Amino acid sequence: MKLIDHGVFFENGTYVENSTYSKEEGKKKTLAYQIMDAHDTHTDDDILHIRFDSLTSHDITYVGIIQTARASGLKKFPVPYVLTNCHNTLCAVGGTINEDDHQFALSAAHKYGGIYVPPNMAVIHSYNREMMSGCGRMILGSDSHTRYGALGTMGIGEGGGELAKQLLEKTYDVARPEVVLVYVHGKVKPGVGPHDIALALCKETYANGFVKNRIMEFAGEGIHGLSQEYRNAIDVMTTETTCLSSIWRTDDQVKEFFEIHGRAEDHKELNPGEVAYYDRFIEIDLSQIRPMIAMPFHPSNTYTIDELNANLMDILDDCEKRAEVSFDGKVKLDLKSKVRDGKLYVDQGIIAGCAGGGFENICDAADILNGHSIGADEFTLSVYPASTPIYMELVKNGAVAKLLETGAIVKTAFCGPCFGAGDTPANNAFSIRHSTRNFPNREGSKVQNGQISSVALMDARSIAATAANKGFLTSAADIDVNFTKPKYFFDKTIYENRVFDSHGVADPSVEIQFGPNIKDWPAMSALPENMLLKVVSEIHDPVTTTDELIPSGETSSYRSNPLGLAEFALSRKDPEYVGRAKEIQKAQKAIESGECAGKAVPEVAEIMGVVKKKFPEASHENMGFGSTIFAVKPGDGSAREQAASCQKVLGGWANIANEYATKRYRSNLINWGMLPFIIDEGELPFHNLDYIFLPGIKKEIEDAKTEFEAYVVKDGELKPFTLKMGELTDDEREIILKGCLINYNRK
Repeated sequence: MKLIDHGVFFENGTYVENSTYSKEEGKKKTLAYQIMDAHDTHTDDDILHIRFDSLTSHDITYVGIIQTARASGLKKFPVPYVLTNCHNTLCAVGGTINEDDHQFALSAAHKYGGIYVPPNMAVIHSYNREMMSGCGRMILGSDSHTRYGALGTMGIGEGGGELAKQLLEKTYDVARPEVVLVYVHGKVKPGVGPHDIALALCKETYANGFVKNRIMEFAGEGIHGLSQEYRNAIDVMTTETTCLSSIWRTDDQVKEFFEIHGRAEDHKELNPGEVAYYDRFIEIDLSQIRPMIAMPFHPSNTYTIDELNANLMDILDDCEKRAEVSFDGKVKLDLKSKVRDGKLYVDQGIIAGCAGGGFENICDAADILNGHSIGADEFTLSVYPASTPIYMELVKNGAVAKLLETGAIVKTAFCGPCFGAGDTPANNAFSIRHSTRNFPNREGSKVQNGQISSVALMDARSIAATAANKGFLTSAADIDVNFTKPKYFFDKTIYENRVFDSHGVADPSVEIQFGPNIKDWPAMSALPENMLLKVVSEIHDPVTTTDELIPSGETSSYRSNPLGLAEFALSRKDPEYVGRAKEIQKAQKAIESGECAGKAVPEVAEIMGVVKKKFPEASHENMGFGSTIFAVKPGDGSAREQAASCQKVLGGWANIANEYATKRYRSNLINWGMLPFIIDEGELPFHNLDYIFLPGIKKEIEDAKTEFEAYVVKDGELKPFTLKMGELTDDEREIILKGCLINYNRK
């Protein structure tokens, strides 16, 4: 794989560094530019104001989104809005919580005119591929893996605030992103699956930020040799590169996909212009890719399986050392104990979700396993087809029977293996999964309870080869198998029988059904004139994921209860955070109720005494009190807005970071009225439990300042330092000033 960090032209099916065309004209010829331009509601060259063709959310996110929109005056869904139930489908520890959320969504689909996909029917991205994609369309989802580029559809995964804006007929505003050409050529070797290509791409692009917040545009003759499902499975993993979105040129394979799904009219040929200019360039030679494995705890921590087997103890030792740092020595990961007779023994295999649960992946896995047994020892294998139509066809063609015969378990459509809500292995067990992520606790273990297991990502074919070898790690390239490659036939009868589709017709008379766990957002104050922030967590990990800011897994049942969920904020990273944030929040609540902040939090009186020496005008009438955290690079991972909103409902007013891992996390902070500060790398002028004073912060935001004089209150003095903030749009500035998106929409 070759990465070039300067621009190239794409001309007559190949790339060149120079052309008679101008770069400015060439940029307009990319597929990405053409599609975004068609959805841009303004003519501003620098900022896009996009309205999407459809929206999609699952049952972890849709309650909060609809509650935000309802609080802001929602009357009906202005575009098709797909509400899938593929995350919180297991029984909730809290009793009726999850199913109550599902009934909320069904009643909302009736009231506002939406599409409701019942539990176990389809994972979110499979349904959207099957029923909502279309060449030239754009889809916004509240799940980070909203990616349909291989079907000619630009998908973007963002926090719920951005979907609420679309429901209120506002726009998604983003600086026009750069576009990266991904030039694909060559032919894949036997045994190499789409996850192998995707993991190789993550390895090369994640750590260096090569495609961060950019669009990846796939072209080149190598695409034509890839089946449509193969392309889909690569495309969905582009999220793990931190790109904003993806798009592929289309061909007869795409046309056939839409024909199979009874939507021939949704296909059209998409190609870049005769000469297109790209800001960066990636060249992939498919023939050079080998079966891969992403070791814990990130999709980019990738090796070839051959490389791992050749350097087994060294690589396992490196993983254990990473875990030691990540978990602050609280638990010990012992992967080296998995080595038996010089081979790595795996405890569990899973093929699931939007990445692994496709028809072709499962058919190939069934062919590899045909006639074999997974054995009667620790190793287990579970397979989750991504939708009921896929499941039905696998039943009809005998693939399910092949799998069951081996000892594998075939389950219904579910995203649990991707986010830590199902198939939790035993303590210290090692799971290999064709799923999207392998962050800590994505397999469901709880480090805070002394439990740890881990996940490596692999392609379905190598997982099947490992299963056929009864749990000993095996590359699919090392086996000889005749792949049957059965044709897929899509039967939408099950959707017609069970999916509620209002066809955009709202029924205002319907009452929303609220379970006892579904709570409204608490009231949130506007930005004060001056601000005193207490640092309540200081995190120096290279990257802080959204999973660490608010855990996935069992906490998902509380996503409809803002204050209940907030109790879990940073619980796996900094268990003291919630208590510290609540303590300083008492000061803010005191002044909001007309009481003295210093009496509510005695140390505030002392700190304010120091502040008043230099800023005598600072008083309870013009002050806000709250918390902030420092993290080096927060926000990698999922789109979940709760990583920000949980901080906000606990009194958070800001984040301070060296940089933000993703645009979507920064946007989530802004939509919840939090200041996304940046501080230069180096020794911090403040530390955990210090107070930071921000004089005139409201006026400085109003004046569009990008640098701010701040003061750390220490040793009875105010010690100045500088905070920065990237450019804000006018709307973003107003959202922060109002205190959150809900307040902004009530204007």
